[in-house]
Amino acid sequence: MKKAVLIPDSFKGTMSSEKIISIMKERILAYHPDCEVVSIPVADGGEGSVDSFLAALGGKKITLPAKGPWNEDIEGFYGMLPDGTAVIEMAAAAGLPQVGDRKDPSKTTTYGVGQLILHAAKNGAKRLVIGLGGSATNDAGCGAAAACGVSFLDSSGKKFVPVGDTLDRIAHVDTSTLDEAVKALPITAMCDIDNPFYGPSGAAAVYGPQKGADPAMVEMLDGKMKKLSEVISRDLGIELQEIPGSGAAGGMGGGMRAFFSARLQMGIDTVLDVTDFGNLAAGADMIFTGEGKIDGQSLRGKVVIGVARRAKEMGIPVVAVVGDIGDNIEGAYENGVTGIFSTNRVAVPYKEARPRAESDMRLTMDNLLRFMKSMKI
Repeated sequence: MKKAVLIPDSFKGTMSSEKIISIMKERILAYHPDCEVVSIPVADGGEGSVDSFLAALGGKKITLPAKGPWNEDIEGFYGMLPDGTAVIEMAAAAGLPQVGDRKDPSKTTTYGVGQLILHAAKNGAKRLVIGLGGSATNDAGCGAAAACGVSFLDSSGKKFVPVGDTLDRIAHVDTSTLDEAVKALPITAMCDIDNPFYGPSGAAAVYGPQKGADPAMVEMLDGKMKKLSEVISRDLGIELQEIPGSGAAGGMGGGMRAFFSARLQMGIDTVLDVTDFGNLAAGADMIFTGEGKIDGQSLRGKVVIGVARRAKEMGIPVVAVVGDIGDNIEGAYENGVTGIFSTNRVAVPYKEARPRAESDMRLTMDNLLRFMKSMKI
């Protein structure tokens, strides 16, 4: 094996993408010391996404004063890649860890996320990638939009910065006041869910409880999201409820589309595009990917399938090393996966398997590479 590409997702709660890559690389080089190993840590849009892109492509992390989810002063950051792509994770300024025990999606704001977007635009960014993950908010991205110049007006014509609790005060939305530098930026929002803006499967109903909303607050927030969608439909001509993923991150998915004209895209497809995967993988003998569990849900385009589809176009075999293998995965092979191998070496509960994760990954890779070398692969 002369060239291998490593692009696994993290095993949630067990191993990061970077840790898995380090184990895979160590075992590959043990059997093929002259192999060129290309490492692409996977970012899922949540915490660590900026670091993953910087690790894969280089660039620099830029820090700046910003507002946190409670409008408090924090040190925000984003990544600037060598090609001028700015990478922002909304969790850097509106994340759940930042609120601690003060969870209240009716009051928290994405204003600081907008400050990061505005700074990147004025700092020479040529395009923007924003990860929609780990948010503590349900303001539909109105805070971020306001920070970038979008005007939200109440019934008396007065401008204000909406939060979840005041979305129904919005009588008019004017995006013509969006900062010109931001307006000129092509923006991609990483979004791996297809929840609608409101309703039983919407932003508030599905994700509100983990952000601190009780049933009464969920109902209140959902009603106000519906009201906002009607204003956006009237003023901007965009039917958010019809856009899959508009309910992501407390409606930030819909807000990015409505206020910033952003494109919502699966996270792995964004990673593959930004890293220029086709060029990095050219000439590879094998691609190693993986995720914590592969099952029928994976087929809608998560990491393994996203990688396999691109690799299939290039005629490169793909090995998926996963924690668990679920049912109904036959479609993975049709999408370009060559083989799927589980790291679970003993039948024990997750609590007992977790401490073994790294050693089991190492042993599984060793076993695979031993077999491949014997077959002169």
